[in-house]
Amino acid sequence: MIYSFKGFIPVIDKTAFIHPQAVVTGNVTIGKHVYIGPGAALRGDWGAVVIEDGCNVQENCTLHMFPGATVLLREAAHIGHGAVIHGAEIGKNCLVGMNSVVMDEVVLEEECIVGALSFIKAGEHHTRRSLIAGNPAKKIKEVSDEMIAWKTRGTELYQMLPADMLQHWKPCEPLRQPDGNRPPQERLYETWQELSRQIH
Repeated sequence: MIYSFKGFIPVIDKTAFIHPQAVVTGNVTIGKHVYIGPGAALRGDWGAVVIEDGCNVQENCTLHMFPGATVLLREAAHIGHGAVIHGAEIGKNCLVGMNSVVMDEVVLEEECIVGALSFIKAGEHHTRRSLIAGNPAKKIKEVSDEMIAWKTRGTELYQMLPADMLQHWKPCEPLRQPDGNRPPQERLYETWQELSRQIH
């Protein structure tokens, strides 16, 4: 659902896919080839939410802020299922792991990786290619070339997903068989590794 708030109307690029069960409110800007999953809440009511090209915000994520602040996801930022970004800046090609919380005025420079279930305290600044994990989170080590290559390939799959969703996604009724068996259907998806090889 897309809502205006106090005259602010979300601006969404036509190549982005916003699931209808996501809620996008007010001062929100969404760039090209962005995926927003079901259950995500992007609240631009007290401040702004800016999502640059190629980002993904997966299922049940929350993006919000204190009054006057901005949530900024720079190009190709990857926000895992259930994460909360509150008034923070997530750098280019960063990964925030599932169910992590990134608090106010946090800055992650480019190509950082945040482990799942991490809590980053307000005001922290992490330099480029930091691997951050824990509760409270701390830098564990540098992100390697292999780790960032793995992250980039995963994000590229999500950058392909909006076009697939816009072309092929539609509500339907489930198939119902008296014996409960699924009828034969053609294989729709390759493995993650097979899809990655197609990209490169």
